[in-house]
Amino acid sequence: MKCFEFLLPKRTEKPRNKGLTMVLDKGLGYETAKCLMEIAGDYVDLLKFGWGTIIVHDKEIIKRKVEMYKSFDIIPYTGGTLFEIAYNNKKIDEFFKEAKDIGFEAIEISDGSTDMKEDEKLEFIKRAKKEGFYVLSEVGKKDPVVDAKISLDRRIELVNAELKAGSDKVIIEAREGGKNIGIFDKNGIAKEEEVDYLKKHIPEENIIWEAPNKDQQVYFILKLGKEVNLGNISSDDITSLETIRRGLRGDTLNKI
Repeated sequence: MKCFEFLLPKRTEKPRNKGLTMVLDKGLGYETAKCLMEIAGDYVDLLKFGWGTIIVHDKEIIKRKVEMYKSFDIIPYTGGTLFEIAYNNKKIDEFFKEAKDIGFEAIEISDGSTDMKEDEKLEFIKRAKKEGFYVLSEVGKKDPVVDAKISLDRRIELVNAELKAGSDKVIIEAREGGKNIGIFDKNGIAKEEEVDYLKKHIPEENIIWEAPNKDQQVYFILKLGKEVNLGNISSDDITSLETIRRGLRGDTLNKI
């Protein structure tokens, strides 16, 4: 039972297919992560081990963290950069095997920092599905200059192709900072016409909008509703985001 539960607005409960919160783990210790999930695990759906962080951490600790997250009905997964590192090193077979050995049942496939061909990426998505993984893929480039060259129509084409190949969710790139990339300008403000165009051509339940900053989270919730899928949420902001979703913070109080 929650405190003042009679004042708590309802929303979709886990397991959810919409209103997903994807949280970024940048190297939390096991006990810290467990304590955080004990108080806020109800509000986390997907947990991404950021970029190549787990390569530099003890394997047994990562295994324990993966199982711990699963115990809270959370899907932990490897970040896309880790997959790209495996791709650059021609170690894709070893990557899939290691991911399973550690206990991951989900992976992210991206091409944000590589010159991976589109057909290659789609084949990797298909293979990951055949391997039994829940697949997240990401559209966009890490370099703002390169990313800016991708037109909206091209982004839509890529997203829909990846969904057709088997991606369960497609992430719209915004990086950890959420500025000057994808749908965000240099100040981190969403380009509303681009958001409208994207959501018109892609099923909303299949998109995860990376929105690392509070103002971005408020924007998407006010525009698309409390059940919008949001990603790259800091582990410090899990409870904050949930209160924004439920209208328990001034930013959305009486607005949703």
